Amino acid sequence: MEKYTADSHRYDAKTMKYRRSGRSGVMLPEVSLGFWHNFGAVNDYTECRRIARRAFDNGICHFDLANNYGPPYGTAEETMGRLMDDDFRPYRDELFISSKAGYDMWDGPYGNWGSRKYLMASLDQSLKRMHLDYVDLFYSHRYDPETPVEETLQALVDIVRSGKALYIGLSNWPVEPARFAFKYLRERDVPCLIYQGKLNMLHQNPIEEGLLALCHDEGVGFIAFSPLAQGLLTDRYLNGIPAGSRMTQNKFLKEEMLTDELLARLHQWNAEAQQQGMTLAEMSLRWILQQQGVTSVLIGASSVEQLECNLKCAR
Repeated sequence: MEKYTADSHRYDAKTMKYRRSGRSGVMLPEVSLGFWHNFGAVNDYTECRRIARRAFDNGICHFDLANNYGPPYGTAEETMGRLMDDDFRPYRDELFISSKAGYDMWDGPYGNWGSRKYLMASLDQSLKRMHLDYVDLFYSHRYDPETPVEETLQALVDIVRSGKALYIGLSNWPVEPARFAFKYLRERDVPCLIYQGKLNMLHQNPIEEGLLALCHDEGVGFIAFSPLAQGLLTDRYLNGIPAGSRMTQNKFLKEEMLTDELLARLHQWNAEAQQQGMTLAEMSLRWILQQQGVTSVLIGASSVEQLECNLKCAR
């Protein structure tokens, strides 16, 4: 591909809007790009590169990763490293790059959960794969009920103090451990920047459980993953299960999930979206951005065209 020069209009107000993450100095784009799917070794690198370029050209300066994103594990971060070398090194200070550790990554007792050894070793590996000296944000990817919570949190504090991450965040933590964590981290002058949780019109647990309100009250940002419910909140499944779709893989989406009741609800929402001149996906993303305390939504994209479609919610 030709040498990359970023679009000079990428930060225009008509291109992307930005929101402050809690009570911090960090502004994040309303739409961020997640590397959970579509950026692993199984994916075409040229297409990954096209998607990442188009995202940045449209003001998406936040790329979200984790140690075990791929597939296989680690390869999304390797793709990020190639992107840095090929295109984004001149723009490093404009980019906000996050990674995580907390789920299974390697064999043995130190490749999973929330021990100090795992978190620190995993971040060192992530930095090597991404060809970075530091990440802007490092998350505890999930709460570990067996490891003392203070050990996990102190490891995050020390990671920031080491300079290997500028900020820390939590993902998939229950409400009460998160409340404790916010206090612990704030008292050590390394406040939690943002909480990453699953939020969409079909999964409103962060609202119902008070987690979104807690983040808002504590001055912690909130970023929503799976905003389109793995594709359910698009027009993809309105007429059944397409061949080659994510649901046919029977991994994160199960065919039995598409009940008659759910299908009827999706058709109703799709009709409401059309009445407003939007797609179901666009309406679903806007619904999240309308919730008090939400900083950004994380979208995935398997093509530039899909990315452009989802970007409409921020315009």
